[in-house]
Amino acid sequence: MELDRALYTTRAMRRVRPDPIPDAEVAGILDAAVRAPSGGNSQNWRFLTVTDVNVRSRLAPVYREAFAILQETVYKDAWARAQDIGDRSALAVQRSSAWLAENFEQVPLWLFAYSRNDPSGASIYPAVWSAMLAARGKGIGSCLTTILGFFRSEETAAILEVPLDKGWTLNASVSFGYPLGNWGVAPRKPVEEVTFADRWGNPVSWRSHPPSFD
Repeated sequence: MELDRALYTTRAMRRVRPDPIPDAEVAGILDAAVRAPSGGNSQNWRFLTVTDVNVRSRLAPVYREAFAILQETVYKDAWARAQDIGDRSALAVQRSSAWLAENFEQVPLWLFAYSRNDPSGASIYPAVWSAMLAARGKGIGSCLTTILGFFRSEETAAILEVPLDKGWTLNASVSFGYPLGNWGVAPRKPVEEVTFADRWGNPVSWRSHPPSFD
């Protein structure tokens, strides 16, 4: 797959089929992840793949608890506003996020990314994004979520038997699966509206021309 196509069409794909992902594909995804930049080449990361339905079933109610907290706090006002103004894009995100929570145990692969001595996430998040791009190249959808780390890190670690006393932090939980929907370029504000030149507030002199894909 062309790099531009992968970059432009790797969006959050929350709705996926329950079909298992072959081990060879999982290995390729993770091999791409560990090639990401690592501060000082320390590679202070650990990746935990979960495909066992029993483990997924134990994690599912924990994820749904975290999701409920998110809806009642961070996104409460945003969703209410979206409902009031009929923001179809925001409401679609709300529905797909709810689908992922409701169907957590049906997602065939979850990847849990842990790091140590990486407080900014400067090493772990490039690795996670590389995994998601690699998955896109294989026709596999993904979605990064951080709510288990924020709201239920200890419960998650207990299920996964992660030694938190060793300093490991859950940075991301990423779902992977063959998508039910279609790939597409996510709508965004033109880059020149969110970019300054040389100093804050100074507009750039150019205009972006995003590529178009079939």
